[in-house]
Amino acid sequence: MKPPGDMITGAMKILTDRHVHFARRYHRLLGDPLTRAERSEIRGRLAQLTPYRVRVETRELREDIRHLRGKLERKLHGGAPAVPIPQQLEGIAMCESHGNPRAVSSSGTYRGKYQFSFTTWGTVGGKGDPAAASETEQDRRAAILYRKAGPGQWPVCGR
Repeated sequence: MKPPGDMITGAMKILTDRHVHFARRYHRLLGDPLTRAERSEIRGRLAQLTPYRVRVETRELREDIRHLRGKLERKLHGGAPAVPIPQQLEGIAMCESHGNPRAVSSSGTYRGKYQFSFTTWGTVGGKGDPAAASETEQDRRAAILYRKAGPGQWPVCGR
């Protein structure tokens, strides 16, 4: 049977390896992979902590990863996994409404983040007022319109 000190060392190695695994995943999501030196630095910092504190920090890191993944998925897909949002739509939204999903043109004809008319909104499956729809719904409908008709639906901002 191993002495208790060896078991703690073995448990700390497992906890540290797990934490470094999640740290690498987190930094890859950010687009900034960890170097060996950075991983070694993390291991050194974790060696100074108690096993309980390492577990707490690892849980927090996992929560950060979940949050970041959700944020990235919403940005890439507008909250609709089946409808990717083209990067060009971000530019169109900024040009049309400065990214404001509640924007309404001075005439009241064009509404929402992508300045939909009621007719265009209806052709892509939208119901009601585009400016009253959630931003995710507006992103989804704009992606459908962009996929069907291209940037020409936004004559000024689609160039």
